[in-house]
Amino acid sequence: MLGSSALQSRFEAQHQTALTPLVGREEELELLSRRWKQAAGGEGRVVLLSGEPGIGKSRLTVAFQEQLQSEPHTRLRYFCSPHHTDTAFYPSITQLERAAGFERRDTPETKLDKLTLLLSSLSGHENDIQLLAELLSIPTGDRYAPINLSPQRKKEKTSEALLRQLKMLSHRQPVVMVYEDVHWIDPSSRELLDLTVERVARLPVLLLITFRAEFQPPWVGQAHVTSVSLSRLGQREGCAFVRLVAGNRALSGNIVEDIVERTDGVPLFVEELTKALLEAASQDEGPIGAMSKTSTASIAVPSTLYASLMARIDRLGADTKEIAQIGSVLGREFSYEALASIAQKTDHDLQASLTRLGDAALVFCRGSPPQASYRYKHALVRDAAYSSLLRSQRLQLHRRVVGALEKTVVVEPSLLAQHCTEAGLREKAVEYWLKAGQKALTRSTMAEAAALLRKGLAVLSDMPNDEHRQRDELEFQIALGQAHSKRSKGPPRRRRGRPMPAHERFANS
Repeated sequence: MLGSSALQSRFEAQHQTALTPLVGREEELELLSRRWKQAAGGEGRVVLLSGEPGIGKSRLTVAFQEQLQSEPHTRLRYFCSPHHTDTAFYPSITQLERAAGFERRDTPETKLDKLTLLLSSLSGHENDIQLLAELLSIPTGDRYAPINLSPQRKKEKTSEALLRQLKMLSHRQPVVMVYEDVHWIDPSSRELLDLTVERVARLPVLLLITFRAEFQPPWVGQAHVTSVSLSRLGQREGCAFVRLVAGNRALSGNIVEDIVERTDGVPLFVEELTKALLEAASQDEGPIGAMSKTSTASIAVPSTLYASLMARIDRLGADTKEIAQIGSVLGREFSYEALASIAQKTDHDLQASLTRLGDAALVFCRGSPPQASYRYKHALVRDAAYSSLLRSQRLQLHRRVVGALEKTVVVEPSLLAQHCTEAGLREKAVEYWLKAGQKALTRSTMAEAAALLRKGLAVLSDMPNDEHRQRDELEFQIALGQAHSKRSKGPPRRRRGRPMPAHERFANS
């Protein structure tokens, strides 16, 4: 929850030269501005921002923060991930790592130094460093006294430490806190977010929570919570957006209307289809401005967002498409080092392909190789690249990832388990799912433990029913029983639609 320049979000840092104009969101921006004034005045506010994929949730939050550049405030941003729905406190872990300025090659001692420097400027609680170091899997050695608490109490204290950092930051200056893609949130982070929503009502904090429409937020109805659902662009707004994306490339009215009609007002699709059309016309060297509505079919205008994204990737060449596909196996975000370890390309060829993806604004870079990290413009871009792989290619690439990860000193067993499962390495997958579940048990993150163990059992069910499988099943069932038993002894469950008050959740503190 901390940092200075490190608080700048990856989305902003990677998109600052490639952001498309914001069109048709004046009312939403004005509402966010009103809520910010209330929050900055000490009356904390929460805005729930929902909408379908590609509708512009992240773009709106960035546009809002651009309006605040001249005002003193602290920015915090948290990202949920579809690949870490069972990794406890994943958004907080990654945010702390960014804020502390961790580098891939940092030793545990260096990481502890950075974390200590980050926290010591804010926290008056000496246990916070130890608790958050454990959260980040950083050994503290003899530098800090061990905290002798049960796993459940330690989990509760960790949540309190994270909330305390937010409170201390807000006492310095107002805070804008963004929680992205909450439809992918892990259970422990969900509990923490419940508490955060409650606490910010008494702090100078504006909390923006983004999610897809299928997620049912439990915070609706509270006095300091506002819900905003982003709609698709109308005809006028869509036409204006097409022309802004086209820039100095003049498009006829018929072509603009055709694009808006085909994209049905989804901003990401409008942008990608416009770019695909411009790129196709450039390759054909045709005068696009003179084209009629019926002639757009002659350059194979994609009819779906997936087809539009793949058409743009295809036009970058076979080598660049291959790199886009390999990166997609690693996830929405990946490091240059990880990509290089499985791509089997020279640095020159690899960097050339990444540059082409960056120039096309499909992938955004942070840092410089070999320390660079990359992020697909949108989860749908990553999904399109991944789904274009043949099954045999996926198996091979996931196996390469497993080989690379197993050489890494510190890696989450759940990540290895996931890649082993996708690679068809069932015995290894079972081993790592069990390790991941047992690790979650030791941290008292019971919901995550149960989910991880069930995934292992699902893989195990496809294996021959022999003595080895039966022994593994017994281990899984014992661990799963522990997870369910400890969850049933935990604090009382909150009713659906109402977050549990802090005094109930921490009644034994």
